[in-house]
This record gives sequence, C-alpha cells and structure tokens, in this order.
Amino acid sequence: MISAYWPFRPSKVPFFYGWVVWFFSTLGILFSIPGQTIGLAVFTDSFIEVLGLSRTELSLAYLIGTVGSSLFLVQAGRWYDLLGGRVMIVISSMALSVMVLYISFVDLMSYKLGSSTLISFFLIMIGYFGVRFFGQGILFSCSTNVLLLWFVKKRGLVAGIRSVFVSLGFSIAPLFLAGLISIYGWKESLWILAVLGGVGFSSMALIFIRDNPQSCRMKADGIDFSSQNKPPKETESITLYKVKRNPVFWIYSLSLSMHALLSTAIVFHIISIFEEAGKGKMEAFSYFIPVAIFSTTSNLIASWFADKNTLKPFLIIMLISFCLGLCGFIYLEENWGFWLLAFGFGVGGGLWGVLSNLTFIRFFGTKHLGEISGFSTSLTVFASAIGPAAFSLGYDYFGTYAAPAKICLVFLIVLLFIAILLDQDETRRGSLMVNS
Repeated sequence: MISAYWPFRPSKVPFFYGWVVWFFSTLGILFSIPGQTIGLAVFTDSFIEVLGLSRTELSLAYLIGTVGSSLFLVQAGRWYDLLGGRVMIVISSMALSVMVLYISFVDLMSYKLGSSTLISFFLIMIGYFGVRFFGQGILFSCSTNVLLLWFVKKRGLVAGIRSVFVSLGFSIAPLFLAGLISIYGWKESLWILAVLGGVGFSSMALIFIRDNPQSCRMKADGIDFSSQNKPPKETESITLYKVKRNPVFWIYSLSLSMHALLSTAIVFHIISIFEEAGKGKMEAFSYFIPVAIFSTTSNLIASWFADKNTLKPFLIIMLISFCLGLCGFIYLEENWGFWLLAFGFGVGGGLWGVLSNLTFIRFFGTKHLGEISGFSTSLTVFASAIGPAAFSLGYDYFGTYAAPAKICLVFLIVLLFIAILLDQDETRRGSLMVNS
C-alpha cells in the first residue's frame, strides 16, 4: 500500500536496515503498554474511585472487554498478512491512543448518563475492549512479528536483545506511570500517553518501518541483494487450519497463555496481594525490579542458545520457573517467598519472551505468521482476561489469593508433564502436522 521507497530508500542507510526496524519494533512493543495489564493496573485504584465500582466489578469489566477483543485477533492477523506490519502498526498505534483518550473521559460520560454502576461498568468495559484489542492484541503482535522477517540466522539473538529493552521498559512502567499520576493526575497522564503514541510514535513508524527486506531489494541478515549467498532456508509455511491440529502448537500456546493469566492477575492486584501478605505499596512496586533483572538475564542467555538449539528445553524450564514462582506467591509473607516469586516469574518471563518470538515462525513458517500468531495471541489475551477476575473471585470466595494460585499450580504441573513427553523434533517441523 505504501511504497517501501517512501520517504527514502532503506538501501541508502549506511548499515543493515534491519537494525532500524529492530529499534522501531522495540518502541512499538513499549508503546503498547497503555493496552497491557502492566500499564492499566496502575490506574486500577483511580478507576475504582471515580467510577464507584468494586475491585471485582472492575475485574469483570476487564474480563469481558478483554475476552471480546480476543475474538477479533485472528482477523487482525489476516490483516497483518495482507497489509503488512508498517500499515498495521501505524493504524493500531493511533487507534490505541484514541481509546486511551476515551478512557480518560469515562468518569465524565458516566456522570452525564446518571452515574449508575451499570453505566460505569459498560463504559469502562468498552474502554478495556479497545485498548486491549489495539494495544496488547494488534500493536504488540505486529511490532513483534515485523522484526522476525529481517533476520534468520541470528533471529533468536536479535529478538533477545530486543526483549532486554522490552523487559526493562515493562518493569519500570508501573513506577513511571505511578510517578506520572502523582505529578499530573490519572486523567492527564492518559492524555500524555495518548499524544506520545498517537502522534509521536505513529508518525515515526510510518516513516521508518518497512515490512520485509524483499520489498526494499534487500536480503535478510544484511546479505547483499546482488550476492549469490542466500540466507538460511525458512521452515515450510503451514496454514492455520493445519496448525490447529498440531499438539505442539497447543502446548506452546497454552503455556504462553498461563504466563499471561498469572502475570496479569498479579499485576492487576499487585497492591492488594502484597497487602494480604502484610507488605506495603512501595514493596509491591519494588517487586518489578528483581523481576526485570532475572527476566533480562534469562532472556539474553536463552536467546544466545536458542538459535542453535531446539525450543523444548526452554519450554520445560519456563514451566518449572512458573511453578516455583507460584510457590513463592503462596508463601509471599515470608522473605524467601518474595524472592522465589520474583525469580520464578522473572526467569519464566524471560523465557516466555524467547518462545513467543521464535515458536511459530520456527515451526510453521512465515507466510501465515500473522494469522497463526494472531490466533495464539487471542488465546493469550483471553487468558489474560481470566486472570484478574479469577483471582479476585477466588479472594472473595476463599478469603485468600493463595487458593486460585494453587489451582493454577496444578494446571502448570500438567502442562509440564505434557511438555516433557511430547515429541517436538524441530528437524521435522512442518511434518509434525497431522495429514489433512
């Protein structure tokens, strides 16, 4: 739709243009934070106060809005395959900013419409639908995928370097947003985020992002186009219809989804969870610092090895890490529980970054990457919707957050055993598919 040579030819850049795409791919993921739980959670108490909703009611609005958004992500993946990452990133960034602006006015709209609980619930639910769909759903996925086509040989390492900055950005986001709110207020903070994303980032993305090296008469990994050398051969592309019949797809998608469920539950209720354990608000926010250290370290190490090794060991270690993290969650009142929680979800989160980047392009090819990753993202977004509501309802019913955590621990152990036993021979990647 937009010429790869507008407004300039990428080949004129004195270094491989894939690194420019890397930079804006990283920025795209970071600018999706207003649509991520880690960004929304900081505004939770403000929303509860101005809308007059209980924590459980707000969690249910988040659940319905997020589940609703997940139903359209497969179609969004098809749009990515058709239109390319450049167009989709620009559109989703602008749309996310519009929805952020909408959320900043939900209290006024609720007041004008009568300030009933039902009206407030409905208005914030629409807001959650929009920011989750355009933020975590489209902008995050498109920004992730657009980089993968520019590198093949060192794809894991390049994606890993990106994940370091993403992990750091996501880890400091709650502290940054909390500081922004304390200085300007929650409404004004949302306005700032909307302007930065909708005007600043979307403009830069339109100018600098390119869909793939072929459209610019370049080759992946910076190989000269006129050279006889060819980049490593990609896996044969598989359609979504066949992918759905592959058990490997499901074990990875469900494992990635469990991370989404647990991390969103913890982040959404972070203050309440730590208060139950007898810890304060500042200690709750400080949790993200060791998580960032463990996450970036594990991600860099795993990314280095991932290009030359199969993904199965990383999946197993990730699931074990989440199990350890939940054990720390259950005993959070203990000092060692805090560190086990941070270690488990830090290491597991770092490995999650590696697997979410590499799994689908490595097993199923590039042609239908948007649609396949879109379907997996819909499962992840669906799980992220369940997390906050499930833990909130579990707390209301059992009187403790440990109860839903124990249920999740059982499910993780089941996934771990399946991951160990399931054949994931990547030398046969495409042939793992059930014959159609």
